[in-house]
Amino acid sequence: MNYNRFYFLFLVLTFVISTSFYLVSDDQDFYGIKTVVIDAGHGGKDGGCVGAFSNEKDIALSISLKLGAYIEENFKDVNVVYTRKTDVFVELSERAKIANDAKADLFICVHVNAGSATAIGTETYVMGLHVSEANLRVAKRENSSILYEDDYATRYENFDPNSPESYIAITLRQNAFIDQSLNFAAKVQQQFKDKVGRIDRGVKQAGFLVLHQTNMPSVLIETGFLSNKEEEKFLNSPINQDYMASAIYRAFKAYKHELEEKNHIHEKEIKIEEKKETSKVNEEDKNTKKNKSKKNEVVSSEEGLIYKIQIATSSVKKELVASNFNGVENVEFYEAGGIFRYTVGSEKSISAANILQLKLREKGFEDAFIVAFNNGKRIALSEAINLEKK
Repeated sequence: MNYNRFYFLFLVLTFVISTSFYLVSDDQDFYGIKTVVIDAGHGGKDGGCVGAFSNEKDIALSISLKLGAYIEENFKDVNVVYTRKTDVFVELSERAKIANDAKADLFICVHVNAGSATAIGTETYVMGLHVSEANLRVAKRENSSILYEDDYATRYENFDPNSPESYIAITLRQNAFIDQSLNFAAKVQQQFKDKVGRIDRGVKQAGFLVLHQTNMPSVLIETGFLSNKEEEKFLNSPINQDYMASAIYRAFKAYKHELEEKNHIHEKEIKIEEKKETSKVNEEDKNTKKNKSKKNEVVSSEEGLIYKIQIATSSVKKELVASNFNGVENVEFYEAGGIFRYTVGSEKSISAANILQLKLREKGFEDAFIVAFNNGKRIALSEAINLEKK
């Protein structure tokens, strides 16, 4: 492929992705982290990177098990699922399937890095188009695990871990949870720096197959460099492995509390709005509203999987005229919990919904977000994306 042509395509797609990073929010479908999947990188015949006296697969497993133990001990309401708990080989597609089947709210992938003898520090990746050769090298190394799998070319749609074009293709297919992924990744890096004293190499983006196939906020954590003698020694200490696991746990705790507090505030605002309205109506209206709040109605009658952009909510039913919605026409609504929720559009793909959401944000609906329906029933965005891929 001509380098200049590839570079031009790279710039164009970088712009497309950068403008879509903040287009989708699933916060409104989120009522707390119920399930987290912890993925210890590599395993079995796939040892990962190798240091002077240790393998990536062993360190990744040790930190992952310690992390899971912290969450299980402190959050009894959270289901912790492991892609592996022993030294076994698990295909990349199977790791993502485990997370998707568990309907996980967060996917944490633990790895160890390799580079020059002087390279040192931690970095946390989210799914995205790599913007440096170094990021691409890391993605190539971690994605090379598919070479241990039978018939990987068919399973991964002819993905070539050494082809830059392959990375562009997979990156364009999954941006729905970038906000949450970046949020959690930043918390992980902050904890490594502040609590464990590690060198912070930052939050980065690259095309990791294991993240690409997951339908929830996902990160891949590089906990240090086995190619660095001092860092290899650090990472092989059980005490230091515990420090690293506890740092990721604290990031998880902060992330969980932040999202749940956001939803708690949202619920309180709705309740206040409802209370104000009921004070203006008679007893008969109160009883009618009370009965409505007991059910979860959806007025969409369209068949199949569709995406809409939710632009507003109200406890009072608004007339569906453009003047009530900043000049936007063809506004519809569905009702849930006694609250009217106003939407625009009826898109068949998440990419088309992304574009429409951007247009609506430009019209002043800065908090507009995507909602999904399947045969008229509201479903979680993660479930919709999974259905779309099938």
